[in-house]
Amino acid sequence: MPDRLEEGHRHRFPFSFPFPFLFPLPFPLRYRSLAVDSALALGYAGAALLLGREQPPSGWQPLDELGAVLTVLVGLVLLARRIAPVATFATSGALWVVFITCGYWPVVNSMPPLLGLYTVAATRTLRTSVVCAAVVTGTWVYAGLANAANSSMPTVLAQAVLFPAVVFVVGRGSGRLAARNRQFAELTFQLRRQQEENARQALTEERVRIARELHDVVAHHMSVISLQAGMASYVFPTDPEASRQALDTIAGTSREALEEMRRMLFLLRVGQEDQPEGRADPDGSGALEPGGGAYAPAPGLELLDRLLDRVRGAGVQVTMEVAGSPTRLPQGMALCVYRVIQEALTNVLKHAGPTRAAVTIRYESRTVAVTVTDEGSAGEGSGAFQPKTVITAGHGLIGMRERAKIYGGSVTAGPRTSGGFEVRLVLPAPATGDRPDGRPAPGSGDARSR
Repeated sequence: MPDRLEEGHRHRFPFSFPFPFLFPLPFPLRYRSLAVDSALALGYAGAALLLGREQPPSGWQPLDELGAVLTVLVGLVLLARRIAPVATFATSGALWVVFITCGYWPVVNSMPPLLGLYTVAATRTLRTSVVCAAVVTGTWVYAGLANAANSSMPTVLAQAVLFPAVVFVVGRGSGRLAARNRQFAELTFQLRRQQEENARQALTEERVRIARELHDVVAHHMSVISLQAGMASYVFPTDPEASRQALDTIAGTSREALEEMRRMLFLLRVGQEDQPEGRADPDGSGALEPGGGAYAPAPGLELLDRLLDRVRGAGVQVTMEVAGSPTRLPQGMALCVYRVIQEALTNVLKHAGPTRAAVTIRYESRTVAVTVTDEGSAGEGSGAFQPKTVITAGHGLIGMRERAKIYGGSVTAGPRTSGGFEVRLVLPAPATGDRPDGRPAPGSGDARSR
C-alpha cells in the first residue's frame, strides 16, 4: 500500500522529491523544511561549541580547534537528514567516533547521531533501524571504555541501551503516523475526485434529460407547423382569412420552436464531453408522468393538480395558490416550472415527512415566481417516515438550477427562519413573441387556490 500511495503522489505532485520517505510537499513547504533543517544544524553547532567551551569531566580534554571543526561538521551533516537519512546517520556516527577517539567529551556531539537514528527509524525499514540503534549503543559503550577509569560502566550501559531505545521507539511511531497521514491524504484526494466526477456525471445526465424533454417540445411545435401549413394551403382559395390565421400560428409557433431548439443545443454543447451512454432515464421519474415511460409527453402546468394529488396521497398536506394575472407560458418554461415544483415536493417527502406544504405561483409584469415551502418535520421521534409514493425528478438542486438557467432564471433554496424549508424559482416573464395567441393559463381572476 505505501508504495502504491507514493506512486499516486508522485503522479499528483510531479515536483516532489523522488524519495519514498518524504512527504510530497509543494515547493513552498519543501523550502520551509530545508529552512527548519538549516536552523537545526546551525543551532546545534552553536550550542555544541558553547558546551565545548565548558570544563569537561575528568579524563576528557577541552575542545580545541580540531574539536571545533569536528563539531561544526557533525552539525552540518544534519542538512541532508531528510534526503539521505542512512548516509547522514553513518557520517555523523563516524565523525562522532573520531571525536571520541581524539579524547573529546562525547556528550558534545551525541545529539546528531541520535537525531539521525530518529530519522532512520521514521523513514526506513525495521532491520535498518535496528542496525543503526545497535551502532549508537556500541559507540556509547566505546565512549565509556575510552574513559573507563573515570566512568561508571553500569551507568554507561544503561544510557547506551535506554537512549537509543527511546529514540528508536519514537521514530518508528512517527514513521507509522506519517504513513497513515499519507494514506489518509491519498484517500481524501481520491474521495474528492470521485465526488467531483459524480457531480459532473449528475450534471451531464440532468442536461441530457432536459434536452430530451425540450426535443419533445420542439417536435410538438414542428407537428403544429406542418398541420397549419397544410391547412393554410388547403383553404387558401376558399377562405383567405382562415389561411392568414394559420400562417400567423405558424409564425408564432416557429419562433417558439427556434427558441427551444437554441436552448436545447446550448445544453448539449456544454455537456457533450461527458454524455452518458446506455441510460435513457437517469432517475426513473418517467414512471410518474402521464402515460408512464420515457416516451410520455412532457408535463406542463395543467398536470400540477395530479402531481399535488399524488403528494397528498403520500401523506403531505399541500395547497397551491396562483396570484397575479396568469398568462400562457411557453411549453419549455412550463415544463421547467413543473419540474422545479416536483423536485421541491420530492424533497419535502424525503426530508420532512408528513407535514404541510404550500406552492405559490405569482405572475408579475416582468417575472414569474414560484415558491414551495414546508413547515418542517412534524413527527420527530415517531419513527422513520415511509412515503407511499416515490416522486423523483432529477438530481436535486443541480437539476433545478440547470433548468432555470437556460431560461435566464434562478433557483434559491434554504431553511426558513420560522422553520421548514423554502425553494424559490424566478423566471423572466415570457416575451410577447413567446405567446403567439396571448391566451391565459386555465382559470381566471387575480388569485386562486387549490
